[in-house]
Amino acid sequence: MDIFKFGGASVKDAAGVKNLANIVRDYKKGNLLIVISAMGKITNRLEDLTHAFLSQNDEAHAIFEEIKHFHFSIIDELFQGKHHPVYDDVANTFVEIDWLIEDEPDNNPDYIYDQIVSIGEVISTKIVAAWLNETGNKTLWADARNYIQTDNTYKEGKVDWAKTNQIIQKDLVPLLTDNIIVTQGFIGGTSENYTTTLGREGSDYSAAIFASCLDAAALTIWKDVPGVLNADPKWFDETEKIAQLSYHDAIELTYYGATVIHPKTIKPLQNKGIPLFVRSFIQPEGSGTAITKDNNPLPIPSFIFKIDQALISIFPKDYSFIIEENLSNIFELFHTHMIKINTMLNSAISFSVSVDDHPVQIEKLIKDLSEEFTVKYNKGLELVTIRYYNQRTIDRVTVDKDILLEVKSRHTCQMVMKNKISSK
Repeated sequence: MDIFKFGGASVKDAAGVKNLANIVRDYKKGNLLIVISAMGKITNRLEDLTHAFLSQNDEAHAIFEEIKHFHFSIIDELFQGKHHPVYDDVANTFVEIDWLIEDEPDNNPDYIYDQIVSIGEVISTKIVAAWLNETGNKTLWADARNYIQTDNTYKEGKVDWAKTNQIIQKDLVPLLTDNIIVTQGFIGGTSENYTTTLGREGSDYSAAIFASCLDAAALTIWKDVPGVLNADPKWFDETEKIAQLSYHDAIELTYYGATVIHPKTIKPLQNKGIPLFVRSFIQPEGSGTAITKDNNPLPIPSFIFKIDQALISIFPKDYSFIIEENLSNIFELFHTHMIKINTMLNSAISFSVSVDDHPVQIEKLIKDLSEEFTVKYNKGLELVTIRYYNQRTIDRVTVDKDILLEVKSRHTCQMVMKNKISSK
């Protein structure tokens, strides 16, 4: 029993869907469940649709027509204009959004977000399942919302593991005996049968949930890179593939912002000792990266860049110490405004953090913090994290940079920086 997960880049067009089918065709090991994301950048466009609808922008219907055209163009290319049942299946799914956006928004915005954005995964999996069947792979489409059960925290659904495991064992396992199962990443369902999402880019996490509940032999995530690299090619001309990675280091890298794997993915796999393979759908014959329980240190330093950072520094108004009580109040406000701290440094009379710059949320946070503290902040910064650093690696990333905050531990160095102002 294996789990394959394919992201949006792997199914961005008809050629990608055909390539996925070829990878599945070459799989000879046993039962297979496939988790698939929305096609290409469709999640972004569905978010645009959601924002347009919530703000009652006239562009909502135009965006929706663009989304529908994108998917039907892929279906046309795959099925050569034949009236395949997938046309009606996809059209009927889109009707759910048609009905929703015909009325004015009268519900929780996060609830509306989940009902609209989740359609991307539903549509992509219907298309892929239809093509797999068309090409001789006996495939069943399964609705992840019937299996992954969550609470009612929209946009960040929290999984009910006991209920999810029970349903998967009872209802999904029998289907795997004679079929390839195609299902969705990113989405779950509540006890009232409402749709939730598991957090942005949460399809990897979905695949790990299925892997854990099915006691899979392995989970393979198919990416457009040859494996886990020691740096993002967007920032480094020269990168190296890491052949093997421990669960521990994988969790560290994802926590600090490495985007190749979703941060929540590792824990369910580690609990069951299930290996995770990151492989290339462009070169599927490649070995990729194996993430296992073997606790070997990374052979090379790894670099993680996060841009658009805000550095927030908090000071007591009366020069009293920053102590546990102050920190408790501060963390409560960060939690209330749903702002994740990327790195932090505490001194006697200050507490500084680097966060992703979400202007609306940060403005509200600073307003609340300012009632009790003096708050200063800088924007337009970058955060660089180096795992297994040395001075040479630090020097490599700090050329022409001013370091505003630096935090070091035994294996990890984090620096919040900005470009030096030229004196010319």
